[in-house]
Formats: sequence, structure tokens, C-alpha cells
Amino acid sequence: MREAVRDRARARTRRRGRFLRDLRERGGQSPRVLTFAAGDVVVVSGLPGAGKSTLMGRVAGGRAVDSQDTRERWEARLPRFLPYALYRPLARIAHYAGLRRALAAGAGVVVHDCGTQSWVRGWLARAVRRRGGALHLILLDVDPATALDGQRARGRTVSGYAFARHRRAVGRLIRTAASGALPHGCASVTLLDREAADALRRIDFRELV
Repeated sequence: MREAVRDRARARTRRRGRFLRDLRERGGQSPRVLTFAAGDVVVVSGLPGAGKSTLMGRVAGGRAVDSQDTRERWEARLPRFLPYALYRPLARIAHYAGLRRALAAGAGVVVHDCGTQSWVRGWLARAVRRRGGALHLILLDVDPATALDGQRARGRTVSGYAFARHRRAVGRLIRTAASGALPHGCASVTLLDREAADALRRIDFRELV
């Protein structure tokens, strides 16, 4: 059984390869659909306020595993005066537990990632390889001012310290991908600016032939 899974993984890797898809500054030529292999995992990363949850809600359908959804469920059942910092660890545990269940189901998954915790992508890469799939990264390349506007529009901001940490982490990911050296564990990276993200309508998962 394990040999069969590894053989399927190798075959998919040969068909898929490792590549960068830079869709920034494409104007009206940006694709409406991105297609990945059945069983793959797609990670959506970018600055807080860049539009990750908005994008996932529009394109991923029932395949999205979004930490923001977990946070909102916790907020709905706790007193409003409690600061998020008090129950953040529990919300994160609940998010990762839900993500683990989604991975165990074996179907394609679209995952929200803040970009600051590389161990999460490492864990996802190992988990998806074990089930014969591959990890793909979608990076939202949005300037800090636009991301800050997005935070204010949703009514939830992060501290200056946290935002600076996110800027460094996401900036490294974008520079690494744009140079052609894909982040460790990723089979592909797709770079989106705001216009390309707005144009995208669907992420599909299907068997590669």
C-alpha cells in the first residue's frame, strides 16, 4: 500500500514539476481558475488584511480551512470583553485539529497561512507527501498600505510589532519565489497582486492524466 502511494506521488511529481506562476501585472489576462491535482494542498499566504480569507471564501468553496473562521466561532461563543490574546492558543489548537481532520480525509484542501510560521508549511508538506500529493503556495503580493486599509475595513487590526514581523516573513517568501528558488517543500508558487486575486474565481482539484 505504501509503495503504491509513493509510486503515485512520484508519477504526479513527474507530471507536475516545480514551477513559479507569476500573475502580477497581468491586467485582464489573469486566469479565472487555478487547477491542482486531487489530494493536493494549497496554502494561501500574505499580509494581515491582504485579502486571504476573502479570496478563500470566494474560490475554495467547502475545501477551505481558514483560521479566521475558527477565531470567529470562538468569538461568537465567548464574552465580547475577553481579548483574543487570552484564548488564542485554544483557537489555534482547534484550527490545527480541524486542519488535521481535513488532511486525513484525503481530498484537496485550501489552507489559510499567516506566513510567519514555516513549521506549518513543513508539516503540511510532509503530510501531503505521505498521501501522494503536493504542497502549493499562493502568495498575495499586496503593499503594506493596502493591507492596513484591509485591516481597518474588517474592523480588526494587528499591532505594529506583529505587522512588521508579518512583513518580514511574507517579504522573504515573495523574494524567494520571485528569484525562482521555491520555498522548501513547495511544488509550485503562484504570485498574485490585487488585480489578479480579484480576477480569480475558483480553485479546482482534479486527477492528473
